[in-house]
Amino acid sequence: MPRRINILLVEDDELDVMNVRRAFRDAASIGSLHVARDGVEALQLLQSGQVPLARLLVLLDLRMPRMGGLEFLEHLRADPRLRALPVVVLTTSQDAGDLREAYRHHVAGYLLKPVSLAQFRDSMGRLQRYFSHVEFPWESDVP
Repeated sequence: MPRRINILLVEDDELDVMNVRRAFRDAASIGSLHVARDGVEALQLLQSGQVPLARLLVLLDLRMPRMGGLEFLEHLRADPRLRALPVVVLTTSQDAGDLREAYRHHVAGYLLKPVSLAQFRDSMGRLQRYFSHVEFPWESDVP
């Protein structure tokens, strides 16, 4: 049975933020969608408790100002409270080094941003359906 998931989208491109919002707008299994414009803001939201950690999926762009996605992953994985959060990279980077580095930081997936809106919605729908069925490291509270 599908369960609701919370999403933290770490993305600086407003068009991509709008596309993610549209893709998840009618998804019954989406609990809340929070947006951070870079890694610094995302860490602040997570560490301050402004984003619920229960059943939280992080969608992460790599190329952002102040703190990019790979640096964010280093900080996230170093934090005992946050290190188990599932992260899916959502990027335009086809760089093999970025791909290897992301997986070195134990991401749950690496998705290239689709070109068309229909493909984008399809990708987000598949992601939403998958994560609404999987078990998360914690269900209602954080250890």
